Amino acid sequence: MKERIPKSYFQNHDALFVAENLIGKTLVRHFRNGKVFRSPIVETEAYIGPEDLACHASKGKTPRTEIMFGEGGKVYVYLIYGMYWMLNFVTGKTEEPQAVLIRGVKDCSGPGRLGKLLGLDKSFYGEDLETSSRIWLEDSAHQGNTIATPRIGVDYSGEIWKEKPWRFLLN
Repeated sequence: MKERIPKSYFQNHDALFVAENLIGKTLVRHFRNGKVFRSPIVETEAYIGPEDLACHASKGKTPRTEIMFGEGGKVYVYLIYGMYWMLNFVTGKTEEPQAVLIRGVKDCSGPGRLGKLLGLDKSFYGEDLETSSRIWLEDSAHQGNTIATPRIGVDYSGEIWKEKPWRFLLN
């Protein structure tokens, strides 16, 4: 087993740094039946605080976004279209809401598909990545090049924010 990435990693870096540097790291999900899923992360997106109009924190602290305003190293999940749980990791310091959306792992592209594959639900909200027995990240060697592109599905945020090259992919 590789070394688990500690929550201090998420607390000491902003979402842009973490999003880019999670590419190639291993996402691990331990299921109740004993099955363990391990796969390298191949696609992420960064969301940087209240000023980023594509970030949920731009609407302020709500019951949905409260975890983003806490310390980095926690899981932020939310439901879209009433059926897909999106997996995010909170970064930065308390009251500096930022998160990284995990958009894909090797052989599973798309955040909705990933949430389904991992069996995510509301119970993952606030899970501590350092101590969780269900989901965590392991350090692993980066294979390939990382490219940056604009984020997907954030047209509502306006031209400036939708064009930010804050989506990272393994090329």
